[in-house]
Amino acid sequence: MVITYLKIYLKKNTFYTHYQKKKPKKKKRLRNIKYIYCDITKFKDLKKKLNCHFDHIINLSGYIDHSKKKENMNCHFHGCKNLVSVFKKKKIKTFIQVGSSLEYGNQSSPQSENKKCKPRGSYGLSKLKASDFLKSVGKIYDFPYIILRPYQIYGPKQKNNRLIPQTIEACLKNKKFDCSLGLQKRDFLYVGDFVELIKKIFKQIKLRKEIFNVGSGKPVSVKQIIKMIQSIIGLGKPQFGKITMRKDEINSLYPSIKKSKKKFNWTPKIKLKAGIKKTIQSYV
Repeated sequence: MVITYLKIYLKKNTFYTHYQKKKPKKKKRLRNIKYIYCDITKFKDLKKKLNCHFDHIINLSGYIDHSKKKENMNCHFHGCKNLVSVFKKKKIKTFIQVGSSLEYGNQSSPQSENKKCKPRGSYGLSKLKASDFLKSVGKIYDFPYIILRPYQIYGPKQKNNRLIPQTIEACLKNKKFDCSLGLQKRDFLYVGDFVELIKKIFKQIKLRKEIFNVGSGKPVSVKQIIKMIQSIIGLGKPQFGKITMRKDEINSLYPSIKKSKKKFNWTPKIKLKAGIKKTIQSYV
């Protein structure tokens, strides 16, 4: 079962979904926000609870364990279908589907939005199926979707199931920690820049039914990231080469963000080192 906690910003009529296994703790809840607890794989439940007006919907639902095919398909594809079914005949302004860079598969980088998608795993496939579904609904119902394909988003208080927070925590404790050789190239975007893009999307009401890559546009190796964090903190003992890369892992994965920059007049402003420092401070 996919459990989702829905945040609704009452003043702006914006609806967010994100996946969590546990209810958010009271101390982490924001003021003036209504939280709705439901399962996005259950259409009747969604329809019953989402019976008020919304201007913007941002679907951030996700299942992080890429190895579980059924759970990925239920959350990313069927969950998206249910949300769209609730809103497709209502007068909403925007439905933002947060897809994934893994929809492209092992296509050469920089990856552009017009490249043919060939996902290699269940996660990328389920996200692509959701994208294809939105395209068809957009044609039939004139549904105002936008698909965002983010690469590596990072920032303060990110959960420790990602590279950057894992490395920060290990370095702060001056621990030895295993990692790959770190030769993979990735694109890292600070969360604040991602939020600024979404704000611009809200304002560009006429620009809908398109796909946009989201990233910094500046690839960096995993080893560089780890070494940067180690250098800033002054502690940590990374053991490069102790972990073997996954069979389905892509060596070089970064986007072309020309379309996002041009259409929304958006440019990432937070440089990598500055973003890493801000992120580290949130863990100290």
